[in-house]
Amino acid sequence: MTNPSPSLVGASVNGMTQPIKRLIAARTAAIFNDRTRGERPVTRQADGLFGPRSVAWRVHGDVTSMMVGGVASLLLQMLHPAVLAGVWDHSNFRTDMHGRLRRTARFIAVTTYGGRPEAEALLARVRGIHEHVRGVLPNGVPYAANDPALLAWVHVTETTSFLDAWIRYAEPRMRVTDQDRYFAEMVRIAEPLGANPVPRSRREAQALILEMRPQLVCDDRTREVARLVLNQPAQNRMVEPLQALTMQAGIDLLPSWARRQQGLPDPALARPLVRAGTLSVARTLRWAFS
Repeated sequence: MTNPSPSLVGASVNGMTQPIKRLIAARTAAIFNDRTRGERPVTRQADGLFGPRSVAWRVHGDVTSMMVGGVASLLLQMLHPAVLAGVWDHSNFRTDMHGRLRRTARFIAVTTYGGRPEAEALLARVRGIHEHVRGVLPNGVPYAANDPALLAWVHVTETTSFLDAWIRYAEPRMRVTDQDRYFAEMVRIAEPLGANPVPRSRREAQALILEMRPQLVCDDRTREVARLVLNQPAQNRMVEPLQALTMQAGIDLLPSWARRQQGLPDPALARPLVRAGTLSVARTLRWAFS
């Protein structure tokens, strides 16, 4: 039997791989878009808040690092009692954690890749929602979601976590100048929401986190949110291994002080496997969406 020609081999391989790529891409897109509500993947618009040459387009376009960064940022955010209270008192996260995470992912996608009118309308809508989120902490201190300092904490934890995950799993040799550009670009999202102060560089972001640390607390409610985030049931069996790996990678991405404060295990022994597995998933998803 003679060997098949290279052209036939190529056609055969391509014929097998294309359906697999489409399946992976479709299943992944379904995680972030609620079709029952008519949601579809956001189409990239060059006239938005950032544009194709921005660092934000580069960082936010990687599915795996954004998921890992999203887990880490949520765990960090909940260490602030007032941020935690806003979520605890005014959302249904305990019964719809997937929905909350999906809405956050869609917010990032629209503000990063959507057209300017669409992005600005969403920013205005979220700011309007924040105006009605207020209450009293268990110790009697009032809080409000439109507090500039609270918004700054949410912003700095998200941007730092997204960028750190991108560096770890996509661009380990990212230049510091590009990292600073990312923070400077993300001001376009933070300021319309009312955040203040807003870091414009890696150094400013690190300084803000250090400044906020004395206000951070881990109590029973913090641990409950962490448990719900890390142990949420997968939407289907196909994504169970991916979700478990993402959660472990999110814990691994946290600063060591944040892991200790939350009482989360240091994944030192499992770290090589977690990082290698997450990197493999990242490469597979990039291939699927290429």
